[in-house]
Amino acid sequence: MKICESFRSLQGEGKKIGVITHFVRVAGCNLRCSWCDTQYAVFGDGKEMSVDDIVSDIGEIKNVCVTGGEPMIYEETIDLLKKLLAIGKTIVLETNGSISLNNVPDSDNIVISMDIKCPSSKMKDKMNFSNIALLKKKDQLKFIISNGIDLAYSIDIMNKYPPECEVIFTPVGGMDIEPLAEEVIERGLNVRVLPQLHKLIWGNKKGV
Repeated sequence: MKICESFRSLQGEGKKIGVITHFVRVAGCNLRCSWCDTQYAVFGDGKEMSVDDIVSDIGEIKNVCVTGGEPMIYEETIDLLKKLLAIGKTIVLETNGSISLNNVPDSDNIVISMDIKCPSSKMKDKMNFSNIALLKKKDQLKFIISNGIDLAYSIDIMNKYPPECEVIFTPVGGMDIEPLAEEVIERGLNVRVLPQLHKLIWGNKKGV
């Protein structure tokens, strides 16, 4: 596998926000989102590492986030997840929703954090909506929202493919979270509105 970054930080997104975590960021992605905030990971520039080397590099931290880029472009990702489970790690797998999640190990110690790309990403036609039915209560479904079109699209998808898991709305990086929060309150939506904590703390700094 090509690994772009391996580092310790705080989880910046989702249900585990604020928890100390070791991040394994793979290099390469099959999508080209218009607002991508990790462009440096998209084009496959990274260090070749074996699964065992990746596991060894993580050390003693219990919480691990496998992210990208897009982890599911690598066949070895499933082996990595299994080995992390075997040594007692708790994992968040961040994935863009375009590749089947059928082979992800069924474990209470893996949280699948799956995106649905909204129209502003210009990647909405790449989604694999059958993945939503694979998500369980422990998992999370994320929508990154830029404008009213994205919000309406997100609501439509939730109604069309009702998820069992929690739904998270986050504004595109750099945007004010207040308008999205106000819309969610006004509409009474059953979602969680969250910022990207790492950006509030460190801005767009790489490796945090």
